[in-house]
Amino acid sequence: MLQKRNIAICIILSIFTCGIYMLYWFVKVTDEVNAVTEQPDTTGGMSLLFDVITCGIYGIYWGWKTGSKLEWARARRGIPGSSMNVLFLILNLFGLTIVTLALVQDELNRYNAAW
Repeated sequence: MLQKRNIAICIILSIFTCGIYMLYWFVKVTDEVNAVTEQPDTTGGMSLLFDVITCGIYGIYWGWKTGSKLEWARARRGIPGSSMNVLFLILNLFGLTIVTLALVQDELNRYNAAW
């Protein structure tokens, strides 16, 4: 089940907890994207583990894959695409995972409102 989250609060909590909340948010967002797209390839916990083991390299791939999944979900609902996978890849390459999480959460909040 999708949970609508306030993006500003998630960002503030991530900053005040020195990134600990961002790790939780990463896991939850990954699981919710898997649920929305019905493409569960890697759970949120496993994605976090892979990201830690690879020192962030998996996070770059995660951005690309998450964007691709959301594009597929948009196409399935008849919504035009916007190359989210490329945007998320670039953001994660520059270490802006928190921005990627905010954009993914915004997309999930839209799905939540539509259901």
